[in-house]
Amino acid sequence: MPHPIMFSDDDPVLNRLREVALAFPDATEVVAHGRPTFRGGKMFGMYGGGVKGGPQFETSLLFKVEENDRAALEQDARFFYPAYVGPYGWLGLDLSKKPDWREVAELLDASYRLIAAKKLIARLDDGERPAELR
Repeated sequence: MPHPIMFSDDDPVLNRLREVALAFPDATEVVAHGRPTFRGGKMFGMYGGGVKGGPQFETSLLFKVEENDRAALEQDARFFYPAYVGPYGWLGLDLSKKPDWREVAELLDASYRLIAAKKLIARLDDGERPAELR
């Protein structure tokens, strides 16, 4: 049985997130588990998530994070430890209150660099990146 769709294509935050995420080299969007995911070969971002047994953040970004950056980010109340993917190096950022799109782009950049092939990272370093990072 397929997962129900848990987003709306007319969501303005999702549409803005798409602009940022799909500007990375060879980035694609795939719906998985009912949510939009962004991939550069492997997944580097997901829209929407929640805390296991806790609150849901339907307007949020899940992203991979270096372990040494996790503790600092978790001190900020906008970030959360997401169900299912948290143990695999992911954090969530609540986007429901006027997100800083440069910060979002920087978090996606770091996440992308953790999963992308060297040739894609080289393209990123050569300037193929979201406008927020130029």
